Amino acid sequence: MLEEQLDKFENNTNKFIEKFTDPDLWIHFGLVALKIIMILLLSFIVIKVGRAAIRNIFKRRTRVPLQFSERREATLVKLLQNILTYTVYFVAIVMILSSLTIDVTGLLAGAGILGLAVGFGAQNLVKDVIGGFFIIFEDQFSVGDYVKIGQFEGTVDEIGLRTTKILNWTGELYIIPNGNITEVTNFSLHNSVAVVDIYLSYEADLKKVETLIENVLEKLPEKYEEIVSPPSILGIQQLGASEVILRVTAETLPLQNWYIAREIRKAIKLELDAHQVDAPYQRIVMFSGKEHQDQNHFGERQGG
Repeated sequence: MLEEQLDKFENNTNKFIEKFTDPDLWIHFGLVALKIIMILLLSFIVIKVGRAAIRNIFKRRTRVPLQFSERREATLVKLLQNILTYTVYFVAIVMILSSLTIDVTGLLAGAGILGLAVGFGAQNLVKDVIGGFFIIFEDQFSVGDYVKIGQFEGTVDEIGLRTTKILNWTGELYIIPNGNITEVTNFSLHNSVAVVDIYLSYEADLKKVETLIENVLEKLPEKYEEIVSPPSILGIQQLGASEVILRVTAETLPLQNWYIAREIRKAIKLELDAHQVDAPYQRIVMFSGKEHQDQNHFGERQGG
């Protein structure tokens, strides 16, 4: 019995050695390994060439009918490069599995069924992805734009296929699902308007004040390159209880209206102070108790 077991073990050992010392087997392994290496190398080359080609296409956008703004270029280039990379990786994995004699047909069918099930169970995710595509390709906004989305306002920090990140000027980072973005206000697409209200007292010489302000406004475009067109006085905006409100406007580059408005206020304030034009103040009339009684007594006599 022992001898039979030893003979059986020896035979199995010999078969194992013969199998793994078979030159045809090692040639097959070598060919498979070479094929996998070639697939990986080819994938690397395709990705490198494809990413460079995408960059060059956008660099030469001025020579073709399809043109993109610089603010949109970075977003589209990154998106297309990622799509290319993931697609090449997927094809490479399928080819490698096929080289290892693994049936990928059933795997792909199973992945399709699984993807369909996940799609039905993750409708919000699909909605966010579709919304992200429309945001990017319709150029609703891009990275670096100052936008207002619902109650959130700030600079676009990142645009993904599922979410958009908005960075507020105080440091808060808002992460908004793209499917929830229904209304967007983009402040970066067109020139802005700086609006400055000047409060004057009723005793102020309005013509003199307008002349002083116009002299200040004429010098501002030479000092600030953010001003697109010379500032102008629109006129009296409102007649208040104790003040006259004079409105000044200036067209500026996008998002520069707040900065220019502050500089206009400063320049006008210094000019008005230099010519002793006082700011309005509220008047409060106070009566003493005796004066109040005298007035009431006078009113009673008038009524009698």
